[in-house]
Amino acid sequence: MPARKLRSKTKPARSSSRPALRSTKPRRVPKAKAVPKVASPGKRSHRPAVPPVAPAPVTPPAPPERKPRSPSLHESVRARVRDMITTGELEPGVRITERILTAKLHVSRTPLREALKVLAHEGLVELLPNCGARVTKLTEDDARHLFEVIEALESQAGRLACERITAAELAELKSVHHEMHAYFLRRELPAYFRLNQTIHERIVDAARNPLLSAAHAAHSARIRRARYKEIQVSEERWRAAMAEHEQMIDALTQRDAEQLGELLKFHLHQMFEAAYHSIAVERARVAA
Repeated sequence: MPARKLRSKTKPARSSSRPALRSTKPRRVPKAKAVPKVASPGKRSHRPAVPPVAPAPVTPPAPPERKPRSPSLHESVRARVRDMITTGELEPGVRITERILTAKLHVSRTPLREALKVLAHEGLVELLPNCGARVTKLTEDDARHLFEVIEALESQAGRLACERITAAELAELKSVHHEMHAYFLRRELPAYFRLNQTIHERIVDAARNPLLSAAHAAHSARIRRARYKEIQVSEERWRAAMAEHEQMIDALTQRDAEQLGELLKFHLHQMFEAAYHSIAVERARVAA
């Protein structure tokens, strides 16, 4: 009986020549990069060139408005005592009694003493050792020397102000002048005098010269009383002073430096004449 051939359980190897099966999924094709079109040198582009747009200017934020600082107690007391000396409520040569003045101003002695130190530096009072203070007397020679200095300073300041004052400053100065004229018509001397001094100070400030301003501030306080009394005792002089201020504002508006300088010089010389006469009369009255 013939032997049976045993079948091999191993499967025959597949032929390598059989083609591999391809995937049915679609292959992703990378997108081609866009190439900018370059116009040929011989041809002109039909599309108009767009100029580059400049960025909008950035406006810096406006600085916050500063509220006017309220004066300190020392400053308020100093201004009040200065006005009392100017208007003659505290007469030249009178001794300042701290007890009476503190009660009148409703303050303690400390702010009053601080105010008197500053007023002594301005030449309005004299500090007496262990005796308080006394209002300074202005002699005829003192008046002459002070007015000569102030006359020269304000005359030069007026010339410089015509060149350097701004339109806004000039408009504000005119507004102060019109307000002062209203007080003149109502014969309110304290308010008139306050704005009168403001106008003179604004003209000096408009000169833009810090040395001139410092010299003016150092000497003008001593003749405030003489300036006030000059228009206090004479209605005619008050009207003349108002007319002189009108001419000064006109000269400043026209920026006529020589005219304004001469007007200020004349204006202050008229003040000196009246102050000198008033001081001489007061000295003769006391001597009698």
